[in-house]
Amino acid sequence: MVIPQHLLRYAPLAAMGGIAVGAIAILGRIDPNVAGNPLPSCPFYALTGIWCPGCGSTRCLHALVHGDLGQAMGMNPLLVVSIIPTLIMALHGAGFWPKRLNWAVRLFARPMLWMFVICGFWIARNLPWYPFNLLAPG
Repeated sequence: MVIPQHLLRYAPLAAMGGIAVGAIAILGRIDPNVAGNPLPSCPFYALTGIWCPGCGSTRCLHALVHGDLGQAMGMNPLLVVSIIPTLIMALHGAGFWPKRLNWAVRLFARPMLWMFVICGFWIARNLPWYPFNLLAPG
């Protein structure tokens, strides 16, 4: 089956919607904070003992599904903060973003910005002193 070109612009938004529905369905029923849950833990942390930028994401999303923003920020603040820019870029790609707000898309669509933010977050959350230790999950 060939997808018409004009429908491809909706693919990122549709994928985000599908992932959101799946996350809500799974994390609404399974608590990743309970020992013995079927959700996988971070293999990078298991091998190295170092928090990766994604560590705590499952518990963060679980907290968001249950409306606990404070707990979500405690697990992975970068994930919580990055949801809005990701949604803005997907809405823009689908044509649902006002042209007068394109400055936000230009800001968030910079790969170097994300590289520095993610790498900086990765380093900072592994520093053992205050306030950086607040970035570690849990």
